Amino acid sequence: MPTPHADLPIRRLTLGDLTACADLSENRSWPRQEHKWGLLLAAGTGYGIDAPEGKGLAAAGVLTSYAPRTSSEPGLAVIGMVLVAERHARQGIGRRLMHHLLAEAGDTPLTLHATPQGRPLYEDLGFTMTGNAEMVRGHFRPSGPPADVPTRPATADDLPAILRLDTEVFGLDRTHMLTRLPAFAHQIRVAEDESGLIGYAAAWPNMHTHVVGPLIARDPETAKALIASLAAGTDRPLRTDIDVRHEDLLEWLKAHGLEPVAFNAAMTYGIPALPGDWTRRFAPLTLAAG
Repeated sequence: MPTPHADLPIRRLTLGDLTACADLSENRSWPRQEHKWGLLLAAGTGYGIDAPEGKGLAAAGVLTSYAPRTSSEPGLAVIGMVLVAERHARQGIGRRLMHHLLAEAGDTPLTLHATPQGRPLYEDLGFTMTGNAEMVRGHFRPSGPPADVPTRPATADDLPAILRLDTEVFGLDRTHMLTRLPAFAHQIRVAEDESGLIGYAAAWPNMHTHVVGPLIARDPETAKALIASLAAGTDRPLRTDIDVRHEDLLEWLKAHGLEPVAFNAAMTYGIPALPGDWTRRFAPLTLAAG
């Protein structure tokens, strides 16, 4: 028999839906995160199902697409913020929305980060777990000698070098996302040596924390220097999502006051692994957009 939501249309979301998206997050006991929703709806493509009772959204999700570096390489789309209102949960609406996102992506490979609750659905749809990210949060406590890697605030003149480094490490062109970063982030810092830019990181406000991401760095020591310098510029707790393969950085963060919060599975569809250089990719801008 058809589900009660089978005939409800799926429509494109706009920035005018920002409050409804934040309400949906709150309905599922997530932070409202209006700031993040605004970025995702501007740089990505949101899809939603209006609640049949005529108020708010029954479900929503965002697809953020990145172009390949060359015409011979595939692009990538990131699925994020897939949420179903509690009163409409367990009725097939999340699966229907996911099928729509898969259709919209077409032949483009996909990735997402799954909570333990969402992972069974994604596996059933054909996604494969390819990694893990650990979320850590807390007030950063500086200790020991200062980092040997100098950092400084980024300027507008740094943007071309940031884009070049990011494309090299991420493996795709994130220009349309990163050009929004100066307005979105509270701080952006860079590290460089005689060869040029060797890393950059941003801290952006999310409720009562500052989220560190993206975090691109030549090595763990550069990543630590960037995080420490960002922490020095805020009184808020830091939060970040670190690829668990970076064990040294995670241990260092925990030794400096950040505590483990959750694990989210990195999953892919249509590709065996993410492009780019994971050894220099420490944290995403946000799990919802890569």
